[in-house]
Amino acid sequence: MKEDIRTIPINDIFMEKKGCPFCTMEKMLEKIQVDYIIGDAMMEPNTRIETNKKGFCHRHFSMMQQSGKKLPNALIMESHLQEIIDALPKGKKPDKKFLAKIKELTHSCYVCDRIESNMNHLIQIVFTEWKKGNDLQNLYKDQDFICLEHYGKVLENASGKLKGKDLTDFYETTTNLFKNYLLELKEDTTYFCSMFDYRNQGKDWGKSINVIERNIEFLTKEKP
Repeated sequence: MKEDIRTIPINDIFMEKKGCPFCTMEKMLEKIQVDYIIGDAMMEPNTRIETNKKGFCHRHFSMMQQSGKKLPNALIMESHLQEIIDALPKGKKPDKKFLAKIKELTHSCYVCDRIESNMNHLIQIVFTEWKKGNDLQNLYKDQDFICLEHYGKVLENASGKLKGKDLTDFYETTTNLFKNYLLELKEDTTYFCSMFDYRNQGKDWGKSINVIERNIEFLTKEKP
């Protein structure tokens, strides 16, 4: 794959060949966004307006807090709290508008939205590079697996961006990465369970030794 400013992160991720490549993309984007929020974003009025409106989910509030940058976190929270205060109803009884605002705040996150937008962009680059030939295709085929969530996501997006043989080959390759690992997990999980039978005492646990952790990563995108 010819490298440019758009494809370098794609190259790096697929050459790494560790786990689901799309999970690696998300984690990269997540770190970039969290670092930005508690760094340069402090001087970006438009970004602060958006973070005040949307707030953050528990996961990303926690990541921001774990950075150790207390003042940026406090300033973000201060202006976000003021946004809620400004939306308080004037009367004693909460109105429908305010209740809708509360519901929106509890289901929105600036970082999640930015990750989703940038993930869609990176996935489009994958499709563009896939159509160019064998470089990305060969890297793609050598991946460990595609996790449950990203399997559905990339195939849903592929149907609108790839056509003909490109779409068929992408579907087949992605499904093989997903299905083969799924069957491997099931086999290892069954073996893991069998090791609790007294008749198998002393046997080698083999690859099943960490199968619970691998299941969690495959099913939820997150390593325990």
